[in-house]
Amino acid sequence: MRPARLRTALVTATAVALLCLTGAGVTGTRPPASADAVVREDAGSAASPFVRAAGAPMTVVAHRGASSLAPENTMVAQEVGRRSGADYIENDVQLSQDGVPYLMHDATVDRTTNGSGDITTLRSAQLDRLDAGSWFAPVFTGVRVPTLAAQLADLRSRGGNLLLEIKRADTREQVAAVVDVVETQRMTDRVLVQSFDPRHLRWVHELAPGLPLALLRSTLDPDPVAVAEELHLASYNPGGPALETRPGVVADLHRAGVATWVWTVDTAAGWSRYEQYGVDGIITNRPAELTGWNHARSGTRNVPGP
Repeated sequence: MRPARLRTALVTATAVALLCLTGAGVTGTRPPASADAVVREDAGSAASPFVRAAGAPMTVVAHRGASSLAPENTMVAQEVGRRSGADYIENDVQLSQDGVPYLMHDATVDRTTNGSGDITTLRSAQLDRLDAGSWFAPVFTGVRVPTLAAQLADLRSRGGNLLLEIKRADTREQVAAVVDVVETQRMTDRVLVQSFDPRHLRWVHELAPGLPLALLRSTLDPDPVAVAEELHLASYNPGGPALETRPGVVADLHRAGVATWVWTVDTAAGWSRYEQYGVDGIITNRPAELTGWNHARSGTRNVPGP
């Protein structure tokens, strides 16, 4: 790791540790979107609550937590993302061998922990022992792989909203295990569920019709509006290069009352371009920088708490 990055990690970890020890609350982040939110003038009457109001800043979504400053998909990354002013934390969920939802992006634990193997072949007791921080920087040694339940409990008590990506769930029962945790943690009003797999979204809609849904896309569908209507989407979430091929799809979706959050954009040039396209949210590894850029552009303030 480069010295500058390590210094940043040390400062961040120290600050987070102090905050967690003192139990300081979190202020300054925007609340979850609500059904009575003011919507864009060009949006339909039944617009998604995730469509931003005209002139409002784009929603800031911290990709895998603040993954440029802390080990991804961990509680420390979530805390740094929250303190960065992010409106939403984005994380990935997969099931262990014994059916417990954990935060993990890769199919295996090899890259981001000191263990090895496919997460679906490891039991929760094994996952709980893994070190998920030392790969990023020595100061994070001992950081654990969180369960979805622990993550949601933290968001509920300390503040924040979740963009939750379901990965590698092959059955309705596996998706039900994820939905059950969201419901048990009483977080259905603060979670937006997304997936690349339309099956996941159909199952979530059957299990919990009130949970808002977003479809991830690396290439645009021929008719995103029709797909959004079929899947009951609140948001259609393409990758940046995909959106570049047809930027006008943002306006098409807005006319249908559907939001657009784009991933994963880490430069001011990209933020400016997608803002001009009219996107409603940006998923980024640099939430602190985007928060500052966002509010400088809009003239609003969203300062993280003490």
